[in-house]
This record gives sequence, C-alpha cells and structure tokens, in this order.
Amino acid sequence: MLTIQNLTFRIAGRPLFEEAEAALPPGGRIGLVGRNGTGKTTLFKLIQNEIQPETGNIRLPRQTRIGEVAQEAPGTNVSLIETVLEADTERNDLLKRAETETDAVEIAEIHARLSAISAHSAPARAASILHGLGFDHEKQQRPCADFSGGWRMRVALASVLFQEPDLLLLDEPTNYLDIEGVIWLQDYLKRYPHTVLVISHDRDVLDAVCTHTLHLAERKLTLYSGGYSQFRRQWQENLRLQMKAADKQADERKRLQAFIDRFKAKATKARQAQSRVKRLEKMEPITTNSREATVKIHLPSPEKPLAPPIVTMQSVDLGYGGPPILKRVTLTLSNDDRIGLLGQNGNGKSTLVKAIAGRLAVTSGSVRTSGKMKVAYFAQHQLDELDADATPVLLVRRKMPDAGEAAIRSRTAQLGFGPDKAETRVSSLSGGERARLLLGLSAFDGPDLIILDEPTNHLDIEMREALVEALAEYQGAMILVSHDRFLLEASCDRLWLVGDGQVQPFDGDLDDYATHVLEARRRDRAEQEPARKEEKREESVISAAKPRVQAKELQKIEEQMGRMNELIARVDTLLADPDAYTRDPEKAGRLANDRQALVDNLEQLETRWLELSG
Repeated sequence: MLTIQNLTFRIAGRPLFEEAEAALPPGGRIGLVGRNGTGKTTLFKLIQNEIQPETGNIRLPRQTRIGEVAQEAPGTNVSLIETVLEADTERNDLLKRAETETDAVEIAEIHARLSAISAHSAPARAASILHGLGFDHEKQQRPCADFSGGWRMRVALASVLFQEPDLLLLDEPTNYLDIEGVIWLQDYLKRYPHTVLVISHDRDVLDAVCTHTLHLAERKLTLYSGGYSQFRRQWQENLRLQMKAADKQADERKRLQAFIDRFKAKATKARQAQSRVKRLEKMEPITTNSREATVKIHLPSPEKPLAPPIVTMQSVDLGYGGPPILKRVTLTLSNDDRIGLLGQNGNGKSTLVKAIAGRLAVTSGSVRTSGKMKVAYFAQHQLDELDADATPVLLVRRKMPDAGEAAIRSRTAQLGFGPDKAETRVSSLSGGERARLLLGLSAFDGPDLIILDEPTNHLDIEMREALVEALAEYQGAMILVSHDRFLLEASCDRLWLVGDGQVQPFDGDLDDYATHVLEARRRDRAEQEPARKEEKREESVISAAKPRVQAKELQKIEEQMGRMNELIARVDTLLADPDAYTRDPEKAGRLANDRQALVDNLEQLETRWLELSG
C-alpha cells in the first residue's frame, strides 16, 4: 500500500530520518510509535506531500485517497450532520450534477457511481458515526457554532471517518475523547475496511486496534507484527541480542588489539600481528539501538496519613449558577482510596473533582474535609496558566523561597529537569515536559489527595508508564479522570460512574464497562429509530398541509421519473444490439450496471411519489 524508500529529512539541520525504509501492508492497521520529537507528525506531512524529503521517496498507488483529521471543524451555523455529510465532496458533486446533467450516458454513470459509494445510505452512516462519538440525534441537528473546540474536534474526526479514505491518518485521535468515545473508536477502527496509520500514546488503543507497529527510533523505521505490547517484547529481545552481539564483538576487538600490541614489534610474530590488524580493520561495528533514557516522575507522599474519611459529601448539588449538573451526591473518600471516574464528557466529572478540591462551592448539601488535608489538583487547562517566561528552576525557587541554591537545583532535578533543562523557558518546553513540570509543582508539598483530570494528553507512552510507577509509589488518596485505560487499570482500585446527574459506584472492571458502553450505544440507536420515523411522518403531514409546495415537488418527481424511463429505454436499445457484447464487452457491462442504477433510482422516485400522492 505505502512504500518508504531511502527517506532522509532534516529540520533546522537536525536529522529526523536517515535512509529510512518501510513497506506498510495494504488494509493493515498500523500504529506509529516513538518518543516525542522523533518525527512522527513530520512523517504524516511527508506522506501527504505537504513537505518534501531531501532524498528518497514515498510511494502510494495512483488515486489513493488520503484522509487526516482537520485541526478543528469550523464554527459555522451548519448542523453537525450536514457538516459531516459535506465532507464527502464526491457525493456532493455527484448529487449536484445529477440535478443538471442532460446526457443519458453521463446521468447513468452518475447514478451508478452514487450507488457504488452508497450515497443514499450516507445520512444514516454519518449519524451513526456522530452518535458513536457522543452526539445524540438532538445534538446532530444543532450548528457547529454551539459546541466548544474539544467537541468540534470530534466532528472533525467524524468527518474523516465518514469519508472512509483508502489511507486514514490519525494523529492522537483520542486526545479529545472520553473513555466512552475511545471504546467506540476502538470498535470502529477494528472494522475499518482500508489502511489505517495511527499515532497514539495510548497503549490500550494500539493493542486493541493495530495489526502492525511501525517504530521510529534512531532516525530509522522498523515494522513489527502485532500491537504495542507484542512490539515491545520483540523490540526488547532484539535490543538484548544486539547488545549481546556488540559485547561479543568488543571482546573480540580487545583480544585482537592485545595480540597486536604485544607482538607487532617481534619479527617472528609480525605476520600474525599484521593479519590481525587487517581483521580488525574489516570488522564492521555492530550498531545497536541505544536504550532510551529512563523517565522518572516523583510524587512525594504525605508525611503522615490523615484519619479517614478525608472527604464526606452529603446530598450535595453542584453546578455553575443554572440547573445543577450533579444532584444529591453522597460519597466518602478514605485516605488510601484510588478512584477512577467514568462517564461521558459533560456529565460532571470535572465539576465533581473541582468541588472535592475546594475549587467549586456547592449549591446545596454539605461537604466535610479533614482540616489539615492538602490537595494537589492537575487539569489540562492549567498548562496554559504556567508562566511562559519562567524556567523550571525559577518556579521551584518560588516554592522554596528560603532554601539554598543546591537544594533548589536538587529538587528541580527530582521533577525531571536536570542541568540541561532547568534554565529552559516554559514556552520552549514540549507539551509533555510542561505537563511533567505542572504535575511536579502541583504535588510539591506531599499532598494527602492527588486529583488528576486528564493528565496524559501530552505524555508519550514512556511518560505514562512513569506516571503509573509514580502513582504506585505515592502513599495517599487519588482521584483520576482519564481516557487512558492502561492508566486507569494500573492505578485505580474503585470506579465511580458519573452520569444522569448522579455519582454511583460501578460494579465491575473496565472490560465490563466497555461492554456496558457499546450495548448502551446500540440500545440508544435502536430507541431513536422510532423517533426518526415519527419525524419523517410528521414532515409528510406538514408537506401535505402545504399543497403548493407539494404540487411542485410532485411535478419535479414526475419529470425525473419520465427522464429515468427515457434513459432506461435508451440503454435497453443499446443492449438489444446482438453485437454489443462482442464489439465492446467492457462498455456493455458498464451499460448493464448503469441500467440497474437507473432502475434503483426510479424505484426511489416512485416511492417518494406515492408518499406525496397518498
């Protein structure tokens, strides 16, 4: 499907690819993995021909349709469903041409193509995709302008999925999804009919979806079979074998050099020494993929555990001035609880954790917390609140105004910012580095409770694994909101489900929850079908109440039916020629397909005519 040959590319003199090669299997679902900054997104731009390589090339079959998620769906007054439908430009163009075209063969070919791309079922397919990404029937009719940037990103994702390109490029598609959306997307991509290349730091998504893994490291590309876990095992085994071979070669070099140094001056051994010099010169060094630097996150534990419960809520209502988002919430939190919050975005997870953190006053009810409780609160929006002109060491110094320089530098290094990064301005740090800095600053004083609201959006897989280890070592209470299933499974002991204005314990694990989500989506779709049929019936009633409009539509349909019958008759005349198939069998076969498309279209027009006439 896609072949990369001898690819070399640099940015500002820094090489990202050096003679990299790979061949992706057609119809495969390939995960592109590698540390942040290695060039994964750049590879997408190269594939789409947005930038040109210095050497080498990227080959795709002719007329391959490539699809990538737009930065954001436009904030227009067009409804979500129409926005997604408009993404299929071929369908839209064909429908417009079908209204104006007069040539019989052209019309037949237009309708044949519409039939081939399932144009008439497109609205149902678009609605299904939007529903899977969290938009119910009512939301699908609302304009894009009604939704925030994160929700518009879902519309942009729905648009590219609806197009079903031959090569689907997805760059961190789960960043704006809740866990329910991630579960649906995994299920959808497993059934995707074409090739998928996805950049993701969510190892659960990679394991669930991918048939292959493309690893970018040391400016090279290596293709492995299987998902992320299978790749990781293969990569570590290859690394072990490379290191073993390199050590063996180093020992051989040392032995040869020792012989040369000992006997090169002796006449009787000179020839043997010279032969060893030649062997040493011909010995090709064994290259090894260097082990990537180990990432460490430190979350200091509280000095002394507080007596439980540390938080008690009794019949609490929560909201922002209007109707409450959460009603009559009753819960307790112990000093060693590890809670994972489940539920769709917008159901109140962030509202709940803000109230527990003391950042949102309750509308009614009571909240009791341990008087000495220290809370560390991390949320994605806080990344934008970091002082862009400050450096990690300066931010730590502000936390330790009375400490000496050595202690400040040591604590900065504990946060993961050694001498090479301590003086770097926040504005120059990567998203992952800023997230690590904010996390370290939030938990600086050994909190009794850590609240993490989507902490992984800017973290690569190694950083996420480091966060799991840090949370395992942390000796305090924790509440986690995340769409990363690996993080939830590894870090949480209990699950709470936030939905329908309530907070309830969820009995079961994340496998049970995935089943619960998919079944609920299917039930919801089934329940909405009668409502949509009722809407269509009401539309027919409204049309019947407008005889002038109805008469015009009937006249238009009758004209179209007449044209369809005329076209079918013309095609029948051509096909009736006994030499048609021997003279040009390909054209005859195309005409037969076109005739069927015309018949299908005529049947639909007749059905609509009967609806309007009844």
